[in-house]
Amino acid sequence: MSFSIFKKKKEKVTIENFIKATEQWHKDRNLIEGSTDKDQVLKLMQELGELSDSVCKGKDIRDDIGDMLVVMINICVRNNVTLESCLAFAYGDIKDRKGRMVDGVFVKEADDGN
Repeated sequence: MSFSIFKKKKEKVTIENFIKATEQWHKDRNLIEGSTDKDQVLKLMQELGELSDSVCKGKDIRDDIGDMLVVMINICVRNNVTLESCLAFAYGDIKDRKGRMVDGVFVKEADDGN
């Protein structure tokens, strides 16, 4: 896979550089000021549907997950948060969570009625 955007600028291919490039892509296309959180959440749901379809059909999911990340970056920019801070926040919630698998679904200890 070619990442020519970074070769031209002699930048290293990193997740941080992809995030910055995606943020700029949104700004260049007026998708920050010209859209709303509601619009972007609806787009995220559409992309989730595409991911579901690919999973069910055993297809490659990389594009679907990537598209979801693109939309989530838009939502992050418009709310002045970062993917990293959101992930850190969520990880803080789950890191000590205990539970068990029930029919292929993780059930938190506090939710399983025991």
